[in-house]
Amino acid sequence: MGPTTELDARYSSATNPRPGAGEVTATEWAEAQRRLEAAEIFWVSTVRADGRLHVTPVIAAWHDGVLYFSTGPDEQKARNLAHDAHCALTTGGNSLTEGLDVVVEGTARQVTDAALLEDVIAAYEAKYGAHITSPEGTFHGIGDGFRKGAVLVFAVVPATAYGFGRDEGVYSHTRWSF
Repeated sequence: MGPTTELDARYSSATNPRPGAGEVTATEWAEAQRRLEAAEIFWVSTVRADGRLHVTPVIAAWHDGVLYFSTGPDEQKARNLAHDAHCALTTGGNSLTEGLDVVVEGTARQVTDAALLEDVIAAYEAKYGAHITSPEGTFHGIGDGFRKGAVLVFAVVPATAYGFGRDEGVYSHTRWSF
């Protein structure tokens, strides 16, 4: 069973429709999942101990309804998640007139189960290919880093997600509640 899907008309073109524009509808969760599976870069937002935000780009893999990302154990996001596991991962485009931005909010849990780590490694390799599998790849060796604990892997099960759609001046704001 999927999440509850709701169009928020306050932030959609439904409140100010353009003449000739199509009907504004909520984005289906299946479309958001396709975007999460295909996106190469995500922005993870965490909270520092003093309450300031920290936002940084990461690679991530959507696997079995969970978004996985990684970080070094001494990096700021790892320190932030140690004191407050709430986070958001965002992906999308920079076009004003087309695309779908997706924000996933949830609680990051460190993955330590060896079998699950192998599944995550396989998902990363399938998604990013030579960037991970080739010796010349930017992230070559990340799988071994996952296995040895030199790179921490976090799982974020969506609690709430948002989709911000743009299609030739028609805007939609969808909320998915899990």
